[in-house]
Amino acid sequence: MGMSDFKRSDRVAAEIRSVLSGVLLDSIRDPRVTPLTITHVQVSTDLRHARIGVISLGGAGNTETIVEGLEAAKGFIRRELGNRVRLKYLPKLRFFADDGIDESMRIQAIIDGVRPDSNEGGES
Repeated sequence: MGMSDFKRSDRVAAEIRSVLSGVLLDSIRDPRVTPLTITHVQVSTDLRHARIGVISLGGAGNTETIVEGLEAAKGFIRRELGNRVRLKYLPKLRFFADDGIDESMRIQAIIDGVRPDSNEGGES
């Protein structure tokens, strides 16, 4: 288990991230999957599992809902990934809401004074 294993999972993660962005842009028709940002992709050293952190783009959508949509489309996403990435093993995907980043972006928005519709009472 050398340094090269670590580098390989990094490389696979970077590739999955860029291909995934394309797949999500082109192919997902689930209305729950609103524009999103992939915050990070972490691939296990055996390359069998990938954890993918997402947040809604610009805080516009509901990240939990996006994750539900992605989880529902996981089989399709994984197949698309398989068509576009040359890997011996295609990792199992797990999407999660990367709320830490979400929170810091919200705080930043407050600091910047960019609160669209701040007179609307939050979630409806």
